[in-house]
Amino acid sequence: MGTYVEPEDWNAVISDPEVLVIDTRNDYEVGIGSFEGAIDPQTASFREFPDYVREHYDPEKHKKVAMFCTGGIRCEKASSFMLKEGFENVYHLKGGVLSYLEKVPEEQSLWRGDCFVFDNRVSVRHDLSEGDHTLCHACRQPLSADDRASAAFELGISCPHCIDTLPEKTRAAARARQRQIDLAKARGEPHPIGRDLSKSVRRTS
Repeated sequence: MGTYVEPEDWNAVISDPEVLVIDTRNDYEVGIGSFEGAIDPQTASFREFPDYVREHYDPEKHKKVAMFCTGGIRCEKASSFMLKEGFENVYHLKGGVLSYLEKVPEEQSLWRGDCFVFDNRVSVRHDLSEGDHTLCHACRQPLSADDRASAAFELGISCPHCIDTLPEKTRAAARARQRQIDLAKARGEPHPIGRDLSKSVRRTS
């Protein structure tokens, strides 16, 4: 396992020009917020991370690597992998981004944007208050206010991320599901997925 870095010491580590800073989270998480200067591997799931590292980085050239994730678990796995690959100085943020946001004053923060969380809040701000992101129930991408204002956004059916990619069969099923939800709400009846869909939990890959 790599070397833990306390949140209060993280800024100094990632500000070192010799340190390669990698965001180990999935692309949709990175899309709404990350540390200043961090590398986005653009991986759809952690299963893609090993191949990404092998293709892009060399332990002989990249002597210092710092990684982070939401709560600290994924980057522990990433650190173990990096050490096995021969990277010597591997650091990871203790407690993850959430611990950093809790302990580091906003005026000193190098975090930019919101942090995606795997619960009904969808995202949190630096003070850990609920952010303004919601989820597209069709493709499960987090949506900003601008995304929801797009003509491509239709609650429960489509958003700018999936309007041109979801097959019609999937979209038809989404429309049928949304109709059932709307009917249940209009009648004041419970529905299996009739809670606030914009705040649904996204599962990890």
